[in-house]
Amino acid sequence: MTERFDALVVGAGPTGLACGIDLQQRGVNTVLVEKGCVVNSIYHYPTNMTFFTTPELLEIGNIPMTSLNDKPNRTEALKYYRKVAEHFHLDIRQYERVDRIAGEDGSFQVFTTDRLGCHHIYQARKIILATGYYDVPNRLGMPGEDLDKVMHYYKEAHPYYNQDVAVIGAKNSAAIAALELHWSGARVTLIHRGAAISGSVKYWIKPNIENRIRQGEIRAYFNSRLVEILKDSIRVATPEGEISLQNDFVFALVGYRPDLVFLNSTGISIEPATLRPRTDPQTLES
Repeated sequence: MTERFDALVVGAGPTGLACGIDLQQRGVNTVLVEKGCVVNSIYHYPTNMTFFTTPELLEIGNIPMTSLNDKPNRTEALKYYRKVAEHFHLDIRQYERVDRIAGEDGSFQVFTTDRLGCHHIYQARKIILATGYYDVPNRLGMPGEDLDKVMHYYKEAHPYYNQDVAVIGAKNSAAIAALELHWSGARVTLIHRGAAISGSVKYWIKPNIENRIRQGEIRAYFNSRLVEILKDSIRVATPEGEISLQNDFVFALVGYRPDLVFLNSTGISIEPATLRPRTDPQTLES
């Protein structure tokens, strides 16, 4: 059975929610389809993460956001966006993946599969893709990367107490993970192909991670790269030569990218240098 809407939004993150609210307020019959939970990307942020921005800049739908501190944390953001979705009675189909989009402007067909394996078809005059930039982790491209002990997202440190943990990368995600893992009793090794901790790391995090490295509390190998991941160890190419380190878990925190395969399948072409959609300079339409 086909359901019909004026507009369909793919993704129920903050941008997707904001689009759904604006469309609804304009009297446009809208449905949001989300492959995970509401604001799925924020849910996957580290459990104790604090945003770099102020609450006002996270607000949507003219609904105020409150925080106990100057900067909101992940838990406060999740609660806020749930309340916003509830306030506007948004029609959100969670845990439903978009498989294919067909048709043309004014008459699109969207084919989806929900978490029970049931297939759905939606017809919509307009489609909005709000799928974000945190969807697909960058891969290291080496033997052993598919072992269960390798993770591309960091949630919390407790499970890694008294374990040998390698953190790959030196930007915000890697620095925060390395610090929290160290504070929770993990033996942390940070590996980065660059010469130092990234200059873009938040100003209250950067001196902390650098001091932990300087004092030998966190072992760091710069100008180095992972060569192979084994069940109980890792091989690392360093400026002094290749070494083998005992290892229980690897956090490959080397960044993320949008789901380009999905975007390309919808007919959107991407600028290779910037990964931005090619758009009409006059209308900004892709």
